[in-house]
Amino acid sequence: MPTPRRRQVCLDVTPFYHCVTRCVRQAFLCGFNKFTNTSADHRRNWIEDRLLLLNEVFCIQVVGYAVMSNHYHVVLKVDRELANQLNRDETIGRWLRLYKGPELMQRYAKGESLSQVELQKLDKIVANCKAELHSISRFMGNLNEHIARRSNSEDQCTGRFWESRFKLQAILDLPALLRTLCYVDLNPVRAKVAETPEKSQHTSIKRRLEKPAHGLMSFRRNNSIGSKKENHVKREVPIEHEIPIPFQAYLDLLDWTGRQLKTNKRGRIDAQAAPIIERIG
Repeated sequence: MPTPRRRQVCLDVTPFYHCVTRCVRQAFLCGFNKFTNTSADHRRNWIEDRLLLLNEVFCIQVVGYAVMSNHYHVVLKVDRELANQLNRDETIGRWLRLYKGPELMQRYAKGESLSQVELQKLDKIVANCKAELHSISRFMGNLNEHIARRSNSEDQCTGRFWESRFKLQAILDLPALLRTLCYVDLNPVRAKVAETPEKSQHTSIKRRLEKPAHGLMSFRRNNSIGSKKENHVKREVPIEHEIPIPFQAYLDLLDWTGRQLKTNKRGRIDAQAAPIIERIG
């Protein structure tokens, strides 16, 4: 039997998680479908746009993602501390950007006067909403439901769009986080859809290179990896709001990883290609 999400997610251990969702309908989510001779490549933009919207509303940061033809990957960081700091107005404002909300919440948002009893009831609703705003299940459920409804409407059909509930894996330390990010960003290269990471489409590395205000969790801005004292402490995922290595260091790691041949994958970066820093100028 599948493991319940409450047993897979432990924010006291790590706030970082890798999620994967696959499509059920002839294994085509986006791209060209040779069976129907149609293209659904525009759905990749749907997923990217929705991810960035959820990144703003939820207390969950998108660290990395890759949208492939039959599945997508997303790396998330849950910010429970931010969720706990939200006041009543902030929580309601975020919630109503995605959901209709109960009548009591709608009345409060419109500025109507509520009695003391109604306010107490509203605070209980707000407390539940705050818990949902840092829930990975709620985040992924909103994303998958939105894409499934739009796709079914476009295809003029009903039924399941996703193969099953999303798969989730906890990322326990910094090396694991970097390996996971490289794995996600290199998906198009490994599938021989793109020659290099910067030529891929609908990935977090592509967005980071092209759009400075990318809306994703950022890398450390300075070039120092850390003090001697920091380097001697136990390696674990930090709670800060940035990935604790410079972006250029990550690019070097990504380029080196992409050149390695994997027996179960079709593609890799050409061994004769210039380093990524030279390629992107």
